[in-house]
Amino acid sequence: MTTIINHQNWIEECWNLLDKSIIYYQEKPVGNKAAQDPTLKALNYDQCFIRDFVPSALLFLMHGKTDIVRNFLDITLKLQSHEKEMDCFQPGPGLMPASFKVVFNGEEFLSADFGEHAIGRVPPVDSCLWWILLLRAYCKATGDLSFAHQPKYQEGIKLILDLCLAHRFAMYPTLLVPDGAFMIDRRMGVSGHPLEIQVLFYTALRAARELILQNEDKHYHRIEQRLSTLSYHVREYYWIDLQRLNEIYRYESEEFGKEVANKFNIYAESIPDWLTEWLPENGGYLAGNLGPGLMDFRFFALGNLMAILTSLASKEEANSIMNLFEQRWHNLIGFMPVKICFPALEGLEWRIVTGCDHKNTPWSYHNGGNWPVLLWLFVAAAQKTGRVDLAERAIKIAENRLIIDKFPEYYDGRNGRLIGKESRTFQTWTIAGLLAAKEFMDNPHNLKLISFDDIATSPGCSI
Repeated sequence: MTTIINHQNWIEECWNLLDKSIIYYQEKPVGNKAAQDPTLKALNYDQCFIRDFVPSALLFLMHGKTDIVRNFLDITLKLQSHEKEMDCFQPGPGLMPASFKVVFNGEEFLSADFGEHAIGRVPPVDSCLWWILLLRAYCKATGDLSFAHQPKYQEGIKLILDLCLAHRFAMYPTLLVPDGAFMIDRRMGVSGHPLEIQVLFYTALRAARELILQNEDKHYHRIEQRLSTLSYHVREYYWIDLQRLNEIYRYESEEFGKEVANKFNIYAESIPDWLTEWLPENGGYLAGNLGPGLMDFRFFALGNLMAILTSLASKEEANSIMNLFEQRWHNLIGFMPVKICFPALEGLEWRIVTGCDHKNTPWSYHNGGNWPVLLWLFVAAAQKTGRVDLAERAIKIAENRLIIDKFPEYYDGRNGRLIGKESRTFQTWTIAGLLAAKEFMDNPHNLKLISFDDIATSPGCSI
């Protein structure tokens, strides 16, 4: 195993590490391992995770290595759940696994994990949403839309749509999910309608609208309807800037009726003290979560960056988000791009919300840790908003440290100065994230793989 990276040839050596991470099934490349740390037990880091594979897949597509992405899409489509029996312990139809691995037991076969082996046993809500995004990226890279028009892929897309668009005990267009159902896969107080899932849901709907056959009137109509309501809902109710904060501060509560300002009954006392001083004059962001009597004011990077790329955030909002990164660089970027959420839960709040999670201690892991994989999203969002200066600054910080530190999974501390306490080295999506970020800088036209143009929202979709 390579343990020393040559600074002069680091890009070539990173590609060698990516090649070594590739998983083969029936002699075909189908994905890559999550990490190749030679000093720690593999646990489930020797598996291929759908969300982890995204930066690698985009990088492979940008370099014309389409076979591995096609094989990955085929394999995961076969692993998609079709279970229709009323069994509470089985994944519902349409659900994609969190990860899979190749098992040898006399013969070669695939073993999928739908969350039954995960910490907390939570199914991955985001896997099927990332999968549709990758399917679109593959079609964009190859120019072969007919690939997605194959009956098996149309069925896979429709199963996901049926799963996400099913009638529920809900009055909102957003998806209701449990804690730990996406990249933040441990208890972190993100149950309900977390931003990341809503943005990925919106992204998947937009991708599905491009991929699904036009004669699928039923599904196409449902996509159009939900896109309109979802985009309006998130832009209207999740957005926070100083003007919006002042509105919330002066809200009346306990209002009854349809035409009220405080539709979610948010109390002014719930505005955290740190926010009024931290929020800059020209900055803003989409809140972390929203529900009855709840607005999670924490900043979550992945949801906000994806909202820029998919145009869920308006152009004005996108510019405000990038202004926030610029004005609060030390908090959100620091010594390693990018902090997954800000601020961290501390003290009694940490004990209650996380259940005293020893891994999500304050400013570590998902509780305010810095995750280098988010660099590719930051650079892509900066490119789309014309903030190339911020992208170049972030890449320079990342590549200098990551090479020396052997590409850790995450960093700890208020500003990301420490290598994560339980962080794996040679983390595959850390390596792929850096390479993909540099590729987006060198070839901005590759943004087409993951970017969407703005669409009009309907003002008649409020709750």
